[in-house]
Amino acid sequence: MNMTTEEYSRTFSSYSGADIVASFNGRVIGELQALSYSVSREVAPIYTMGSADARSYSRGKRGISGSLVFVTFDRDALMEEMKKDYSGKAPAMMQYQTFQANAGSLENQILSGLRSRAADGQSTYGISTWDDQMTNLGYGPSGDFNPDNLTGFYDPEYADQLMPFNITVTMANEFGNRSGMEIYGIQLLNEGSGFSIDDVVTAKAYSFVARKIKGIQKKDSLRQEGRASARPVSGDLLR
Repeated sequence: MNMTTEEYSRTFSSYSGADIVASFNGRVIGELQALSYSVSREVAPIYTMGSADARSYSRGKRGISGSLVFVTFDRDALMEEMKKDYSGKAPAMMQYQTFQANAGSLENQILSGLRSRAADGQSTYGISTWDDQMTNLGYGPSGDFNPDNLTGFYDPEYADQLMPFNITVTMANEFGNRSGMEIYGIQLLNEGSGFSIDDVVTAKAYSFVARKIKGIQKKDSLRQEGRASARPVSGDLLR
């Protein structure tokens, strides 16, 4: 029986992790190690008087959740790549931005909640002058109060501050077969990592919820199906 590779590839097609690439809002992040998701739905039994058995089952809300695992090299890959989608910075008015901009000034220490000024001018610790300092920022250099002075675009500091994004999973193997799937409206909830002298690789994990999943669908093959490749003769190998 003479079975060729084409006959096997036309029957079955599978993908390994090496055949899969994931893009985040159209941006490929090569540090991704693993992606997992689950879809769950509430199911509740319905009972009536006179019977201990359920008459029926009612299906309720659906939830989609999962996790992302990234290998850590010299940066937080997800945060660094997703920050590129944030443009324009307002004056430093958020706690962490003002503290990073000039941690030594009294005003910035007040905003960071680390320090306040007492009525006698002495420096104390607390948030007693938070309201006054935020009001001064609202008035700005012009002296006219504008609430826009207190809001603006800021680079996220934690993963849970990232705006919702989509993930597209693209699959292609050496036979030319292709598939793909999408996860929509991902919002990150938790993040965690750790370091140990016994760990050869450092990883960082995120948990997320999503709004919708479009399952794996087969795409057009890169190779023409139903046509076997011609076997080269010995002379062709030497050309």
